[in-house]
Parts: sequence; structure tokens; C-alpha cells
Amino acid sequence: MLSTLIELQRLKRLDRTGWTLRGLPNGTESVAAHSFGVAVAAMLLADELRAQGVTLDVEKVLRMALLHDWAEVRVGDMPRIATAYFGADARKQAESRAFADVVSELKNDLYTALYDDYERRDSLEARLVKAADVLDLLVQLLALERAGARGLDEFWEVAENPDFRLGPVADGVVRDVFQSLLKARSEIA
Repeated sequence: MLSTLIELQRLKRLDRTGWTLRGLPNGTESVAAHSFGVAVAAMLLADELRAQGVTLDVEKVLRMALLHDWAEVRVGDMPRIATAYFGADARKQAESRAFADVVSELKNDLYTALYDDYERRDSLEARLVKAADVLDLLVQLLALERAGARGLDEFWEVAENPDFRLGPVADGVVRDVFQSLLKARSEIA
């Protein structure tokens, strides 16, 4: 376990590449900071959905949110544009192999099962974590723009027609949060 913990520490220093490619300073956001944001967003969304009668496994949601980017400790934070060069399949294969290597010493198939579920979006929990992943991106984006960053419009495209296949109640909750983000953005002077 110790070697895995030590390796995952690097995520605290690994910058999110998308911000760097847009000219923002190093240290704008680490992969670990993003994973924390995803976990918080996923927890809040899960709690809201449960309050509205949706049944889901919150422990699964939180575990998935925390480990969804562990592969990046081996392959780096590949920006979306990298898919145009490597192809989506090659990127997914590389990340899956990297994740498997990262957790190989843990001797616990639960981590791989959670990662595979997240990648395939098989469960409601996986789709909710993906929604939280995008939500965290947009919250970070709003904070950056409030601080004066510009030229980041392309990132907002994901908020226009979110379709996470969560079901009517959950889709409505996520859509409402995204609309609130868009409204907050429109209020930036």
C-alpha cells in the first residue's frame, strides 16, 4: 500500500494540462485538487438526489470520484486535444493499463471494478461522477474567469446541453446547477 500512496502523492503536483495550454500559470490546478472538487461535487449531488428519492450508493460515488484520475500519475493529464492525435481508443487503453499498474500491488479488485464502471458509465453512480467531473471543471472555470482569465470559452460548451443519462430527477438537478453556473458567468463584468 505504501508504494501506491507515495506514487499517488504526485497527483498533488501534477498540473491540469488544459489550463497550462491556455497560458494560465503552473499551479493553477493540480489533478489532486480537481479530484477533490469532483468528490465534493459528487457528494453534494448525491445528497440532493437522495433527498429527492433517488436510490444510489454514495460510498461508490465517493470512491469513484477519488480514483477516477489515478491513471494520470503514469500517463499525465492528457488534454482533450490529445485525443485528436492519439485517438480515443488508444487514449482509453493507455489510461486503463496505467490504472491497472497503479493498483496492481493493492490486491483489491474493487478499485479496478470502480474504474471500469466509471469509464463505461454503466451505473447511475458512474454517470453522476462524470457529471460531477464536468461540474468541477466549470466551477474552476468560473473562478478563473472571475479572477480575470479570458479565452476559455471552449470549456463552457459542455454546459450548454448536458446529457449524462441520469434519469429525469437527476438530469433536472444537474441541469439546474449548470444553468446557475451559466447565469453566474453572465454576471461577470
